[in-house]
Formats: sequence, structure tokens, C-alpha cells
Amino acid sequence: MKKILVVDDSALMRRVLCDIIESDERFQVEDRAVNGLEALDLLTKKTYDAVVLDVNMPQMNGLELLKELQKRKISARVLMASTDTKEGAKTTLDALELGALDFVHKPNNAMDCRTDAFKNRLLRVLSVVADSRAPSIGKSFSMEELKTSKKMVELVGKHASDVVGNKVVALASSTGGPRALQSVIPRLPKNLKAPVVIVQHMPAGFTASLAERLDSLSEVRVKEAAEGDVLEAGTVYIAKGGKHLNVQSSSGKYSIHYSDQPTREGVKPCANYMYESLMDSRYDQVVCVVMTGMGADGTEGIKHLKEKKKIHVIAQEASTCAVYGMPRSVVNAELVDQVVPLDQIAQEIIMNVGVK
Repeated sequence: MKKILVVDDSALMRRVLCDIIESDERFQVEDRAVNGLEALDLLTKKTYDAVVLDVNMPQMNGLELLKELQKRKISARVLMASTDTKEGAKTTLDALELGALDFVHKPNNAMDCRTDAFKNRLLRVLSVVADSRAPSIGKSFSMEELKTSKKMVELVGKHASDVVGNKVVALASSTGGPRALQSVIPRLPKNLKAPVVIVQHMPAGFTASLAERLDSLSEVRVKEAAEGDVLEAGTVYIAKGGKHLNVQSSSGKYSIHYSDQPTREGVKPCANYMYESLMDSRYDQVVCVVMTGMGADGTEGIKHLKEKKKIHVIAQEASTCAVYGMPRSVVNAELVDQVVPLDQIAQEIIMNVGVK
């Protein structure tokens, strides 16, 4: 049975969260804390399989606790319970950067937490977080690393300038993805010879903030993909949460088209749709990248794509994944050309698509 720590300053919310968690025989709420200070005291003495952490609390809030855990090199598997607002999205991304593994939107009203939709999502994500690899402490992507990787990119670029062909990069990620993308996208040069489309499993409202953050760190342009956007080399397009992203071709150009089919693999956006939408494209090659995440999204789409197109598939290596689900699935399906650690994914993309 997995031992859980619940941290929330509202007594009613704590009770509701604990009731939901204890309704599942896989979990036991081992301890409760009313703020980050109490939680920190507990985390210095005990180990838990997962921590469900509120953001806004007196004395020490959720982000301050995560910073303190990093400072003290205390490893914990943290699931953030966050509110779905513009400010909430920014805070959630800060939390993911500081080592939280995933998040659920927590309704403002404790009674709304008793819905089946919230209960099922909380238990599903908690199960993934409790089984995941604990985050490596203090390993956020630093500016120092960025300088080093730029030198690497220059070296790689010399070899990549003679890569020929019209290509596109299609990347899929889920749990652990927002943080992992910070180790990939800022390492891509602005003269990359291909566009990059990304499906990151996130609800509506969070993908715009993720795109803004990655754009501020990167040489390539990063944007939340808008309906009708024409794909351009050196630009990264992140699928909107809550819609399925497809790549459509017309008069020799490729553009973004959103569809509203039901969830697939339990997610929306689903990378399978993105990969399948490229089956009839005229790209010479599709470079498929599958990174950290639960489940098997991407595998079926890549399998179908391979029947029609020349593809090159890169999977993130297990020990560098927060959750080795999606990459494991493509590896097991024998669809993979390369398995590489997170910090080498960008250079492999560059080597495969080239630079201008």
C-alpha cells in the first residue's frame, strides 16, 4: 500500500482529498500537514510514496516548500493540486520546474471535488506519481548548461548543414514533459531546417503558458499552435490543451488544424492523431520523438505513419524519464531507431533534420 502525505491549509479540503485517496485500496494517507513548514518537518523525518501539495498556504506555500526540498536535497514525488487560472498556470509550471511531477486542477469549492471526474483524475495521476522515478534534485536546466549546449550545437551544426530533404519533427510527451522539454527546446538552434510540432498532455489553459516560458528560454520561436498556422522551419508549435492537433497540407504548405474527436488513450490532445495526420504529407521524413509520460500514446500513431512514410524514431532513455511509459511502449513495439538520454535528444534532432 502506497503511503501518501496530504498538504492543504483547508481542513475541509484535506478531509475531502483524504477521503478520495483512502477510497482506493492502493493508497493510505500516512500524514496530513496544514502548510509547507509542517510538511517540511515531516519530509525531513519520513519518506512517502507521494505528496499531494496545495499551492496557496500560510507560513510556507507549496512553491516555497519545493524550493526548500531542493535546497536540502530531499527527494519527494510531488503531485500539485492547483487552480485553473492564468496565474495558476504560471504557478503550476514553476512547480513542475522545481521538481513536482504532475498536477491536478483542484476546484475552488471542496464540494466540487466530490465529482467522479475529479476523483478519477486525482487517483489516476496519484498512481502514476507514486510509481514514478523520484525527481533528481536541483537539476533544472541552467543558463550555464545552455551555453555549453550551444557550443555543442555549433559542433553538431557543422555536420548537420549538409543534411538534405524536407522534414518535420513530431514530439509527444506527458508526465514529466514540461520540465523535460526545457532540456530539449532551448538547445535547438534558430536555423533548424524543420518545424517542430509537440503534443504535451495538458489541460486547456496551461499550454499557452508553457509555450511562453519555452519561447523565453529558446532561440527557436515557440508558440501555442493556432488554427491555420502555417508550419515554418525553426518554429515550435505546441498543441492546445483540450483539442487534437492535426497537420494538414494544401497547395504545398502545411498548416495546423484542430479536431474535436473524443479522448483517445484517455487524453486530449492525443499524439496518435498528430502522427496519423502526417501519413499523407509530402515530407521526405518525419522525425518522431517520444519522451517521458504514462501510457502508450504515440505508439499506434507512429505504427500507422511508418506504413506510409519514411520515419526516424527517437525515444527517451528510461533512467532520464520521470515516467517510462510512452517511450517503453514504442521500444516494445520495435519502432525505435535510437534510445537517447534526455540531454542528447536535441542534438539527435539537429543531426536528423539539419540546419540552414
